[in-house]
Amino acid sequence: MTVAYVGLGSNLADPRQQLLAALRALHQSEEIRLLGCSSFYQSVPMGPQDQPDFINAVAQLDTVLPAHDLLDLMQSIEQQQGRQRKAERWGARTLDLDLLLFGSQQIDTTRLRVPHYGLAEREFVLYPLSELSPDLVLPDGTTLNALLRQCDAKGLTVVFNRADIWKSVTGSV
Repeated sequence: MTVAYVGLGSNLADPRQQLLAALRALHQSEEIRLLGCSSFYQSVPMGPQDQPDFINAVAQLDTVLPAHDLLDLMQSIEQQQGRQRKAERWGARTLDLDLLLFGSQQIDTTRLRVPHYGLAEREFVLYPLSELSPDLVLPDGTTLNALLRQCDAKGLTVVFNRADIWKSVTGSV
């Protein structure tokens, strides 16, 4: 089993429900045990500003899947929820699932880069990640706390708390 962290984001088609549905799909997978989810945060778009704000979160899971198989599953969930991959970078989307960390592995292939290339400077990843694993050390030895000290929250706002998300996804408290 490998502990992995997955970033979730949406700014179209009821983003809160998009994230909840993605978490349920991960939770229902036989190859995954959902360990936790951060609160949902509202954040301004990274790319073009003429799009709605995003709702972002991070999920922690334990999986028997190899990293590329987990990526395939995540992309399947995105497609099932209406994700259409377009040439526009950082545009609006129904659902975006990013494999942020996969155990202590460093992966660099044409399809997958782990740790995720934007992890270190994205407030909408770092702050939710710190809810789940405040003492996390990245594969290169960098601490999450060190990254947080260098990253402004840029107006991140919690819009749905962890306990309510967990109850909605798993049916338990």
